[in-house]
Amino acid sequence: MYLKKFIKFALMAVAVTATSTATNAEALNVTLDECIRIALSDNPSIIVADMEVQRVDYSKKETLGQLFPQVNFTANYSRTLAKQTMVMMDQSFKVGTDNSHSVGFQGTLPIIVPALWKSIKLSDNQILQNIEKARASRISLVNQVKNAYYALLLARDSKRVIEANHETALLTAEIFQKQFEIGVGTELDMTRARVAATTLEPSILDAQNSIDALKLQLKVLMGMDSNVDIEPSETLDSYKAMMYDYTMSVDTSLVNNTSLRQLDLQTDYLKQALKVQKMSWFPTLTGSINYMWNSMSNGSPFKNFNWNPYSQAALALSWNLFSGGQRYFKQKEAEITVNEMKWQRENLTRTLNSQVETQLNNIKSNLKQIESNAASVALAEKSDNIMQESFKLGVGTFLQIQDTQNALLGARLSYYQAIYNLLVSQSDLELMLGNAPLAKYGVNNEIIKTNR
Repeated sequence: MYLKKFIKFALMAVAVTATSTATNAEALNVTLDECIRIALSDNPSIIVADMEVQRVDYSKKETLGQLFPQVNFTANYSRTLAKQTMVMMDQSFKVGTDNSHSVGFQGTLPIIVPALWKSIKLSDNQILQNIEKARASRISLVNQVKNAYYALLLARDSKRVIEANHETALLTAEIFQKQFEIGVGTELDMTRARVAATTLEPSILDAQNSIDALKLQLKVLMGMDSNVDIEPSETLDSYKAMMYDYTMSVDTSLVNNTSLRQLDLQTDYLKQALKVQKMSWFPTLTGSINYMWNSMSNGSPFKNFNWNPYSQAALALSWNLFSGGQRYFKQKEAEITVNEMKWQRENLTRTLNSQVETQLNNIKSNLKQIESNAASVALAEKSDNIMQESFKLGVGTFLQIQDTQNALLGARLSYYQAIYNLLVSQSDLELMLGNAPLAKYGVNNEIIKTNR
């Protein structure tokens, strides 16, 4: 009876373990757009970039708070240890009280503060800079996810090609072995066929290792747990049709380039900072008001209170007329910095235009390479089919079969490599132009808006 219960328990445990293993082994099929959408939502760098925008917005509100009245409550107590002695007509006497209390409110209000008014514009510009940095982080993340996804597709397709060649090599080795067993084949051909099949096995393992590493990289970019298994639901061939459409419709304008936009925002920030410097030449006017209660007494500090209120209002004008030329030279320094930004933008524009032109040439070259490799694959498949038919008739030799199989393997791998190169070039060009369709992946346009 106990044995039956133990066996029943063991079978249930095995069943539960098998079910759990099957559940964990179930892969999550994802498209490229789904990977990008998840990454833009869960990647920590994107979350940090958005938090930085919010932080600077709070900083702006902090600056605006300086324009409002500042109200403070104060309370003071002092104890006289030794009273002052006054001498009059050769007579001396002590003056003052033992205790002095004062409580009340003090308020200040900036009335004319030109530098503070202009500094608010600096806070606006800092917000715009952080918004643009957040947009740049998203565009860069899209590029990284795309390149990692394309690399994963290349590794999977390469493994599939090698596995197909390996299966063909195994079948060829089996045929040679049978021919040797019946005396119509040589041992040398049989051995060569086995070696040819065996040498492909390390390549399959390497391809699988690459797939596993690329999956981990993609999951890190997506902000996913490494224990979750993912499988791309696409292949490199599925992108072949849209590759030509992208090349024909690409807009090479640099208006959305994030480097140029950040440089323009930095230039605007320096211009605003220059205006703040100029405002330091103007006077400032602040108002203040006090309402206090005083009490002076002798003896215990907790008795004999005699509170007397008093209030005071004042205006304070401050105008720095001379500071040793510091403001003048600081202003000149800011003007030179603004002029430097113009030359930096011109140089950056030339560099980006050159890079865009180079990338477009690479894309055109990759397109031609794909067409050439596709034709090579067709010829290699035709040659392999002819060789297989000849081999079945007992005409082909091992070297001929090996040459055709190697040619087909190389043609297919080169074909997928060319598609991968084109997709990566298009992704890098998209990064360079800064025109990734973020709205397509669920990113709110207001978050990445840089013009208010």
